[in-house]
Amino acid sequence: MCQHFYLHPDNPQQRLIREAVKLLKSGGVMVYPTDSCYAIGCMIGNKEGMERIRALRGVDEKHMFTLICRDLSEIARFALVDNKQYRMLKSATPGGYTFILEATKEVPRRLQHPKRSTIGLRVPEHPVVAMLLAELNEPILSMTLQLPGDDYPLNDPEEIVERIGNRIDVMLDSGFCGIESTTVVDLTGAAPELIRAGTGDVRLLGFE
Repeated sequence: MCQHFYLHPDNPQQRLIREAVKLLKSGGVMVYPTDSCYAIGCMIGNKEGMERIRALRGVDEKHMFTLICRDLSEIARFALVDNKQYRMLKSATPGGYTFILEATKEVPRRLQHPKRSTIGLRVPEHPVVAMLLAELNEPILSMTLQLPGDDYPLNDPEEIVERIGNRIDVMLDSGFCGIESTTVVDLTGAAPELIRAGTGDVRLLGFE
């Protein structure tokens, strides 16, 4: 059964953040809130955690993880970003956007798209995530918490624990969360391509 931590959504308790990071570093899988919806994640090097997340989500290796980053400088460690892309990222982060970019050599091959050498990255605007990333000092490997057969991501912490508490190690509960996934933009082509409209305002990025 998982550890259930109740966190203030605006002023998370540092002690509980530290405990959550300890669990992550020991190979744990975590459910946590973001500015779009609840997500499930583990550390980058946690191969077993990746498989647990895929099994829980009911997806195969073709379904890509997202790297949850602290800021633009961390994104630049894991993705190749030119000046034009940087300006777009700066205008939209932190926020409800996921950007697909060319991966750098820092990104393990198993985290990249199998055919394109790309990676999805994002910088959420949420105090819990900000404190987690600061304490962890590296990105979180993450997916939206939407279970097989469900039409929307889970947003009720009590329901999350009831349904999957025996398959995760820690639940970071900051109350009800959203049910809309991020806006996804592919920046690997000649022009930005809107893959999915979601929480991030597409007009901010020049889409209608």
